[in-house]
Amino acid sequence: MRSVIDLQKKLFPDVLAIMQRRYGILQFVKTMGPLGRRTLAENMNLAERVVRGEIDFLQNQGMIYITTKGVQITDEGLEVHEQLEAFMLEASEISVLEQRVRETLGIDNCIVVPGNSDTQDWVKQEMGKRCAQLLEGMLHPNYTVAVTGGTTMAALAAAMPPIHTAENVMFVPARGGIGEQVENEANTICAAMAKRARSQYRLLYVPDPIGEESYQTIIEEPSVKEVLSIINRSNVVIHGIGDAMTMAERRRTPAPLVEQIKSGVAVSEAFGYYFDAEGNVVHRVRTVGLQLEDLDKAEHVIAIAGGASKARAIASYFKLGRNNLLVTDEAAANQLIKGY
Repeated sequence: MRSVIDLQKKLFPDVLAIMQRRYGILQFVKTMGPLGRRTLAENMNLAERVVRGEIDFLQNQGMIYITTKGVQITDEGLEVHEQLEAFMLEASEISVLEQRVRETLGIDNCIVVPGNSDTQDWVKQEMGKRCAQLLEGMLHPNYTVAVTGGTTMAALAAAMPPIHTAENVMFVPARGGIGEQVENEANTICAAMAKRARSQYRLLYVPDPIGEESYQTIIEEPSVKEVLSIINRSNVVIHGIGDAMTMAERRRTPAPLVEQIKSGVAVSEAFGYYFDAEGNVVHRVRTVGLQLEDLDKAEHVIAIAGGASKARAIASYFKLGRNNLLVTDEAAANQLIKGY
């Protein structure tokens, strides 16, 4: 396929550009539809007149239709999108990018979706869909899946399909909440994923972070102890990667601890641990739930994080060598292979 694409780029560069644009429109409408032409134009960085022309073409071909709610994709459009996916990924050199990220981070698998989730909200939705597909292929009967919170994880929850390949799958939050918007907390995301997957779930009602004395008391509570025993047996863990200072602010971290995080030159955060550029722990927040060492017991650990601004954080976290799977976007991938 690579040789065919290279020939097409030389002989019919305009045709390939048009295919990529129309595929991009189908992908965006599939992910975010129904939506208006103006929204489509703004998110695709295209002139409205160009979008109008492409919508007319795709509508005439039976791939999209227009209602009072906006533009939506048809069954035929979904089929064409699916048939084109592998070709377009290779044409946009995403497959090459995935390979280079794997080599840069020293991991087994990397999925890259086009775009930049820092500036394009729909990219998070696409990352969520790809992660959901990856997860579905990993599940077996009686598996337990632990999930963290965050906006990208919320996008994964929204994209979770019903599970037909495995029975009695249990979803659990990887840890307690951090007092952020309830829709982005691990408990909410866990319940949403389980409901969409038509699976079971258990929740963990504890604050995060928590003082040492409170921690020792809470983990001995029978209801908490029971949920923690399930969490610690998780077969699959899916989590985000945070920017260190952003996470410190979200946790309303006291000033002295913020200074400790700054002085340690922390760049990333995951599971309440703050890491420097080399993956060394510079600060740890006491949390109830999965700890860093627990990841070694899981069969699969998937990190999902994107946006050019997250590249340093992603690279820092993967220095730990505890993950082999990353779902990210094109902007973060490009920054990673450039050295941020």
